[in-house]
Amino acid sequence: MESIILFAPLVGAILCGFGWKIIGETTAQWTATSLLFLAAILSWVLFLTFDPSLHDNGRYSVSILRWIDSGTLTSDWAIRMDRLTAIMLVVITTVSALVHLYSFGYMAHDENFKEHESYRPRFFAYLSFFTFAMLMLVTADNLLQLFFGWEGVGVASYLLIGFYYRKPSANAAAIKAFVVNRVGDFGFLLGIFGLYLLADSIKFDDIFAAVPTIADTTITFLWRDWNAANLIAFLLFIGAMGKSAQLFLHTWLPDAMEGPTPVSALIHAATMVTAGVFLVCRMSPLMEYAPEAMSFVVFLGATTAFFAATVGLVQNDIKRVIAYSTCSQLGYMFVAAGLGVYSVAMFHLLTHAFFKAMLFLGAGSVIHAMHHEQDMRNYGGLRHKIPQTFWMMMVGTLAITGVGIPLLYVGFPIGFAGFVSKDAIIESAYAGTAGGYAFWMLVMAAAMTSFYSWRLMFLTFFGTPRGDKHTHDHAHDAPRSMLVPLYVLAIGAIFSGMVWYGGFFGSNAKVGAFFGVPYAAEESADPHAYPHYNLVGAPGEGAIHAREGNHVLNDAHEVATWVRLAPFFAMLGGLALAWQMYIRRPEWPAQLARQQAPLYNFLLNKWYFDELYQVIFVRPALALGRFLWKQGDTKTIDGGINGIAMGIIPFFTRLAGRAQSGYLFTYAFAMVLGITVLLTIVTLSGGWN
Repeated sequence: MESIILFAPLVGAILCGFGWKIIGETTAQWTATSLLFLAAILSWVLFLTFDPSLHDNGRYSVSILRWIDSGTLTSDWAIRMDRLTAIMLVVITTVSALVHLYSFGYMAHDENFKEHESYRPRFFAYLSFFTFAMLMLVTADNLLQLFFGWEGVGVASYLLIGFYYRKPSANAAAIKAFVVNRVGDFGFLLGIFGLYLLADSIKFDDIFAAVPTIADTTITFLWRDWNAANLIAFLLFIGAMGKSAQLFLHTWLPDAMEGPTPVSALIHAATMVTAGVFLVCRMSPLMEYAPEAMSFVVFLGATTAFFAATVGLVQNDIKRVIAYSTCSQLGYMFVAAGLGVYSVAMFHLLTHAFFKAMLFLGAGSVIHAMHHEQDMRNYGGLRHKIPQTFWMMMVGTLAITGVGIPLLYVGFPIGFAGFVSKDAIIESAYAGTAGGYAFWMLVMAAAMTSFYSWRLMFLTFFGTPRGDKHTHDHAHDAPRSMLVPLYVLAIGAIFSGMVWYGGFFGSNAKVGAFFGVPYAAEESADPHAYPHYNLVGAPGEGAIHAREGNHVLNDAHEVATWVRLAPFFAMLGGLALAWQMYIRRPEWPAQLARQQAPLYNFLLNKWYFDELYQVIFVRPALALGRFLWKQGDTKTIDGGINGIAMGIIPFFTRLAGRAQSGYLFTYAFAMVLGITVLLTIVTLSGGWN
C-alpha cells in the first residue's frame, strides 16, 4: 500500500508527460487524476488504521531498493511510516487529487497556450511530479532521500510557477523562487554535512540515537566554537525558512502567484510551504536538545505571522492576499514547533490545508468568472453572480478567521477548523512564553487575519459592481469539476478541527483515538502522555525528552479565561473594522490611505524587502557579472585570444606564405641558409658529438 501511494503520482507524471500522444490527451489527464485519487484513498485508509502500538517504537520501514553504500555512508531508499508520515500523506494526496480534478475545468479554456495541444498534459505531468517529489520528502528514511525530495519539489515548483513561460513576470517569479530557496537549501546542506560528521550516519534512527552525544559536543564553525546541537538545528531551520517562506526568505512566495491558480493551491496550501514545518517536526528529537535554536524558531515564527498579516491588509490582488495569509499561518506553525508542541503544529498544518486550499481554489473560481481579472477593486457584488463560489469562500473565511464558540466544550470545542487549531497554538504560546512576545504577536496577527479576510469577502462579493461592466454581466459560477473539490474541502474546513482536536491537542473525548490518532489525556501532568513526543516514534534512549519539565501542552489547557477569549475577540474586532470600512463607510479606506501615505506605502510595498534586496544583493551581483563579462570575458579572455588569433598568428602565416613562393631560387636560398646555420652551430659547439 505504501509503495502504491508513493509511486502512483510518478506513474501519472510519466504517462501524462511522455505517453499522452499514444493514449490521448484526455485519457492521460484522467489517468493521472485517477492515480492521485487512488493514492489519496489509500492514504486515508493508512491514516485511519495506523496504530503505532503495533510496531516497534511506533514506526516501521518499507524497503524500496539499495541506493548508496560507500564506507560508513549508507542510504537505502525506504519508506518510513510513523504518525507524522501518515498525517502528511493524507494532506498531500488529498489536496493534490482535488487540485488535479479542479484543473480540468480551470485549464480547459486557458488562453495562454490555446494553440498548443500539449500544454494540458504537460501541466498535469508537472502537478503529478510535484506530488511525487513531496511524497519522497515526507516518506524519507534518511536525510539524503529527504533532500532528494526537497530539491525535486524545488524543480517542480520552478516548472509550475513559470508555466506561463511567455510572461516575463512568470519567468522572473520562477527564477526568484528557485534562487531564494537555494539560499535556504545551502544551510540545510551544511546541517546534513554536520550531522554526518557528528553521527557518522544520515539515517534518522542513527541520528536520533546519537542526539545526546551531539548535544554534549562542541563544533568549530565560522571561526568560533558552538554547541553542536544548537548549530545543526539552526542550519536545518535555515532550510525550513526557505521552503516555508519565513521572514527574510519569504520574498518568493507572493511572486509565485504568477503560476496558474491550481498551482497556488497546491504549493501554498498543503505541500511545498509546509515542508519546513515537517522538517522541524521530523527532527524534533534533535530540536529538543537545542533550546537556543528553538527560541529563535519561536521568535521568527511569531514575527513572520505579524509581518505577513500587516502586508495582507493592503494587497489588492486576491491571490496575493491569500498568499500572505499562508505566510502568516506558517508563522503560527513554527511558533508551536519551536515551543515543542509538535502535534499542535501538525494539527494546524492539517486544518490549514483544507481551508487554505479551498480559499485558493475559490479565488480561482472568482478569477475564472471574471475572465482572469485578479484585482479586487474591480470586483464587487459577485455573490449573486457566483453564489456557490461565494458560500464556499465564506466557509473558508469563517475557518481562517477562527469563528467558533469559545469555552464551550462538549468533549471537543465547537467551531470551524481554524478556530480550533489556531487557538490551540495561541494558548500554547501563552503557556510557553508566559504571555510574552510570541503570544501578543499571534493575537495581533489573528486580528489582522480577520480584517484582511473579511476585506477580501466584502470587496469581492458585496457592494456594487466595479470594473468592466461586460465582465460583471457575464460572470457565472465555475463548472462542476471546479466546484466539487470546493465542497470536499469545505467538509474538512468545518469539521477537521473538532474531529481531531483530541488527537492533536488533548481532550476528555477519545474521538481522536477512533481516527487513528491516540488522544492525549488532558489532565495528565506527564509530558510523555502527549502525542507531540511520539510523532516520530521513540528514536532511542532519552533522545526525545530532553527539556525536562516541558509541560507546555499541559499548561496550555490551564490558561486563564481571558487568554482563551483573546483570539475570539481579535477576530470580532477585525470583522467589525472591515465591515465599517468596506460596507458601511466604503470611502474610509481611500481617505485613510491618503492620510497615512507613508505607512500605507510601507505595507503596500511589503516593508520594502524586495527593494532592499535589490540594493544589497541583486544590483551588486549584476554589477559584478557585468564587470566579469566586459572586463574579464570580453577584454581579457576574448581580447587575449583575439589578440593572438588576429595578430601573432596572421604574422607567422604571412611569413610562411612568403616562404612558399613557388620559385626555385627561393627554395635554393632557403637550403643554403639552412646549411649555413647548421655549420655555424657545429663550429661554435666544437664539432659533432
